[in-house]
Amino acid sequence: MAGGYQIKEQDKPYFVTLQVVYWIDVFTRQKYRDIIIENLAFCQKNKGLDIFAWVIMSNHIHMIVRSEKHGLSNVLHDFKSFTSKTILTEIEESTESRKDWMLKLFKNAAYKHKRNSDYQFWTHENHAELLFSNSFIEQKLDYIHNNPVRAGIVHNPEDYKYSSAIDYADGKGLLDIILIQRQLKAY
Repeated sequence: MAGGYQIKEQDKPYFVTLQVVYWIDVFTRQKYRDIIIENLAFCQKNKGLDIFAWVIMSNHIHMIVRSEKHGLSNVLHDFKSFTSKTILTEIEESTESRKDWMLKLFKNAAYKHKRNSDYQFWTHENHAELLFSNSFIEQKLDYIHNNPVRAGIVHNPEDYKYSSAIDYADGKGLLDIILIQRQLKAY
């Protein structure tokens, strides 16, 4: 994507938003959220992805991440490629009640972009913003963790299972993260 949301400094931390095409509410089902969690953990272990904060909402993901080893763009590309194939296969082979509707939309999205094959799951862009100041970091951290509160899913950020908010409230979440106040400085 041309414009202001490109990852230009591949080894720096970014606030990233990944969105499902047409804002389709795929992640209302646990099995699809679990695919995301499993692949994020894989990317941490095998691709050098550092995760500082994250949340999975019904149709998008927000994260503060970096990859000093493999370049953030490469890691995000691999993550999106693998998760899209895995989730689409799960949709096709399952008894998903929304299967026909979802696959029709994913096929329509692919038809609009020549670089796709049969389906497009994620939008092509990675809405990525370089973390440039401590106040910007705090703003994005609060934004990520309060997303489920604003959506009316929970009353307190740390009560949402699919988020790093619990880690920032001295608990243990689903993914290993690096707490920002201990490790990350603005670039």
